[in-house]
Amino acid sequence: MSKTLVIILGPHAVGKMTVGQELAKITDLRLFHNHMSIELARKLFAHSEKEWSVLNETIRRTVFELFAEGDFPGLIFTYMCAFDMQSEFDYLQSIIDLFRSHGADCYVVELCADFEERLVRNRSENRLLHKESKRNLEWSEAEMRQTGEKYRLNSYDGESLPFENYLKIDNTAMSPEDTAERIRNHFAIERRKV
Repeated sequence: MSKTLVIILGPHAVGKMTVGQELAKITDLRLFHNHMSIELARKLFAHSEKEWSVLNETIRRTVFELFAEGDFPGLIFTYMCAFDMQSEFDYLQSIIDLFRSHGADCYVVELCADFEERLVRNRSENRLLHKESKRNLEWSEAEMRQTGEKYRLNSYDGESLPFENYLKIDNTAMSPEDTAERIRNHFAIERRKV
């Protein structure tokens, strides 16, 4: 069985999870969005406690290993990457290397959108349904601004990135469905059989 890994990168509220949901609907890939581990870890530990990071990373590593080694078509993983930190690229490469060692085709998609559009999306029903920690909108919007000032959450146009199969999409004016279809078409990911 062929296996596929799609990593979707981008800043807060750019639509990583929602695009991932739509991509999962039209392919046989399963979605593991980054807040699935974050929300569980935060129910047990404060973000400032070292145990939070240990649990979050243990969950992620286990999911990656199960999907890379198991009899599954593949996985969609969403992640907010700091493009100004080499350790982030090293982390993503370690995931890619794991899947490649099991014969997977690996693709990286970067989403970008205007900040004002992301503020609107930050309040969307779908986001708040799946991300309990984002429901305090005042805090969430402040976090968007602070993290965006501290880290570079999108690549520069034309920047050389260490990914072999890479696609950048400005989805400011695109629906999640159209964005997912563009990803599927670009990488020729097999469509789900009806």
